[in-house]
Amino acid sequence: MKLISVNVAMPTHVMIDDQPVLTGINKQAVSGPVWVGELGCAGDDQADKNVHGGPHQAVYSYAIEHYPHWQQFLGGQHLAYGTFGENFTIGGLDEDNTHVGDVLQIGEVQLQVTMPRIPCFKFANKVGSKAIVEPFLKSGKSGFYQRVLQAGYVEAGQSISLLSRDPQALSIRHALIMQKLDLSLLGQNAKTALESALQIPSLAPLLKTTYEQRLANL
Repeated sequence: MKLISVNVAMPTHVMIDDQPVLTGINKQAVSGPVWVGELGCAGDDQADKNVHGGPHQAVYSYAIEHYPHWQQFLGGQHLAYGTFGENFTIGGLDEDNTHVGDVLQIGEVQLQVTMPRIPCFKFANKVGSKAIVEPFLKSGKSGFYQRVLQAGYVEAGQSISLLSRDPQALSIRHALIMQKLDLSLLGQNAKTALESALQIPSLAPLLKTTYEQRLANL
């Protein structure tokens, strides 16, 4: 498991449907050590703090293994590191082998996996395809957010180590299904799955609220 690239951007205005929209999705790869603190990487920020950023969405990681799939979807265009708005482009970790509550070590930094990423219109504008949002969501190739347990420096090329895993072991793929997709995709009793997920001590507040709502509506 490896950190392939560190990508950052400060919010800037882009034109979407002839309107200026502030976004921090246009990440660019940076070289050398990068400081990662409680709210994320130095030189990086989010535009809409109502839905992005904060301690539970401090760092967003995306698997390099997904790049070929989306390159084909987008007609073969070159996809630079950070295309998906991720801070960390990573290798060897995906939505099936990464779990809510996992504690990871990269360089000096300890991170805890918190939740999947839900795509939005700014992402669609970034890659030039309004049609990508629903396929991105349904693909399960969401990437995942992390909170920072121990601040420090990271650098592209460093290895990623799994330090611990929550006993409940809810994969990011299942977390995404329970957050946003058809619960029948779980392949198990939805009520039991949601009740079990709600027992995870490290469950992010956003997921907890969403899971409680879905459970109440069963």
